[in-house]
Amino acid sequence: MAEHANQLLLIVGLSLVGVLCGCSCSQETSPPPTVTIRGRTWKVELARTNQQRYDGLSDRAKVPEGTGMLFIYPRPQELEFCMRHCLAALDIAFLDANGTVVKTHTMRMEPYGRERLTYGSGDRAQYALEVAAGELGKAGVREGDVAEFFHIPDPAKAEGEP
Repeated sequence: MAEHANQLLLIVGLSLVGVLCGCSCSQETSPPPTVTIRGRTWKVELARTNQQRYDGLSDRAKVPEGTGMLFIYPRPQELEFCMRHCLAALDIAFLDANGTVVKTHTMRMEPYGRERLTYGSGDRAQYALEVAAGELGKAGVREGDVAEFFHIPDPAKAEGEP
């Protein structure tokens, strides 16, 4: 009898938790943001604030294949990146407001804390995609290619000057 009562209490308790949680306890998660160029897709972390863009991929020993970071700016502008505190070489693709690749570079590692080289977009860009060095080349990415964005927020909501 006591076992039956314990089971009943457990069922009632779990039901109550479900009612109190409502939608917030859902196990569903939104799909990850991705960027696809020439049929190659990268899951990306988003850098939409000044601090996120400043930190970028700094202090990471490795960027796993098929992943990267998408830097999002509120408006198109000439962009310039460096390898500040980066521990792995990176490829970068600068993309305009329409997602067209305007410039690519392979950015090499420099002595930690003494980074001097900069890599520019050469033209107005609104996005910069960083992935592990060699991945853009393997995918055949070149200037003029158009990226497809999936689950990427509106750039107008990115932090920065309008």
